Amino acid sequence: MNSSLVILAIFLLVSIFLGIQARKGKDMNLEQWSVGGRGFGAIFVFLLMAGEIYTTFTFLGGSGWAYGKGGPTFYITAYGVLAYIMSYWLLPAIWRYAKEHKLMSQSDFFVSKYKSPYLGVLVSIVGVAALIPYLVLQLKGLGSIVSETSYGLISPTAAIWIGAISVTIYVMISGIHGSAWTAALKDVMILGIVLFLGIYLPYHYYGGIQPMFEAVDKAKPEFLNLPSSGMSVSWFNSTVLLTALGFYMWPHTFGSIYSAQNEKVFRKNSIIMPLYQLVLVFVFFVGFAAILQVPGLQGPEGDLSLLKLSKKAFDPWMVGFIGAAGLLTAIVPGSMILMAAATSISKNIYKVFVPSATEKQISKLAKNLVPVVAVLALYFTFNGGNTIVALLLMGYSLVTQLFPALLLSLTKNNFVTKQGAFFGILFGVATVTYITVTSSSIGTLFPSLPQAIKDLNVGVIALVVNVVVMVVVSALTRKSAVTAGNTEQIA
Repeated sequence: MNSSLVILAIFLLVSIFLGIQARKGKDMNLEQWSVGGRGFGAIFVFLLMAGEIYTTFTFLGGSGWAYGKGGPTFYITAYGVLAYIMSYWLLPAIWRYAKEHKLMSQSDFFVSKYKSPYLGVLVSIVGVAALIPYLVLQLKGLGSIVSETSYGLISPTAAIWIGAISVTIYVMISGIHGSAWTAALKDVMILGIVLFLGIYLPYHYYGGIQPMFEAVDKAKPEFLNLPSSGMSVSWFNSTVLLTALGFYMWPHTFGSIYSAQNEKVFRKNSIIMPLYQLVLVFVFFVGFAAILQVPGLQGPEGDLSLLKLSKKAFDPWMVGFIGAAGLLTAIVPGSMILMAAATSISKNIYKVFVPSATEKQISKLAKNLVPVVAVLALYFTFNGGNTIVALLLMGYSLVTQLFPALLLSLTKNNFVTKQGAFFGILFGVATVTYITVTSSSIGTLFPSLPQAIKDLNVGVIALVVNVVVMVVVSALTRKSAVTAGNTEQIA
């Protein structure tokens, strides 16, 4: 057993210990388990949201895209900042309403706003459908990190099983409290490791950051620019817009909003969190540094560029610490995803069809569903391809379909009816599904359009369909409701 594997094992055991310890002194009813009794202050909410946002996508996907895509990678730094600015106004409004109505899941919000449990069922289905590829992303990243940094002593398959079982255990025991405690360790590790790698590797191999970019530009001209077609300026802008709108629509991120003590927490975090995006730049530096040092990685292999360059540059003990940081970037968001999916299924699907179920039964079912969701994600992990960023973008296209109905529900005079919200989301999701299954793009669907329009992110099509259907159906159903009301008055 090498030193790298020992360090990985120690950090895995520490994360499990912290997750289980977080339960002490707490009555784990559904509110404590899923939203921490709404008692988290600014630091814990920050850690939770950072834990959900800065995942294996940050650690491997960002460097992998820098390695394989070049210039288009920088969309990742842009959308988070826009979302944080939006959060200054959006999240306090969501929190106030959720506290007043004692909500515990994302679907609860839509049910309460639109007075429709079946809309809650649809939102839950959409959320779980988006969370599965997001959880697959974490598990794939976990397998790659542990296998690479253990120098092949643990296979990706074994690493994925070990990680999934570990997370499942402490989620069932401690819920969101376990995630928060582990997130604190993860953030310290990831900040230190990423900053170190992003500075050290360019200087070690190129003599500095500018010389690194000059070398890459010389070897691969135009690689650092946005291409004229494909991932062009219009793709970049539309992708930033789509992902910024969907940023807080992930069920596990949405659920963490409820855990705050007060609304001031979000305003404080909206000031600090944009600075956290700078961490991503150092991740990109590692990917760019790897282009000339570990050439030849194709497709999904590009996600391994950070790990392969680290193994080339450092001794096994240092590689172990890098792997440990990556391990935690999978475990923390993985735990939040499992909990959000299980809570949503039990409270917003099962409860609708079995209204006699008690709060205690729902709480027990939610905890028992955690391993079921984990096994489902494991199935797709072992039976799918795609790069880490591609998986994330697919999930974003789904959850962003929830944004229009949510945003309008916060207005004083919301014209959207429950039918409009339902069918808008349904048609938007159906469009995403069709595009994903057929591997279509705007260019293949409408080949005669100008190139700038053909390059738009396909999720934008679904969002436009969503809004149009929502407005039309709302107008028709609102008119029908008014007509029915007038008829009753005349009668």
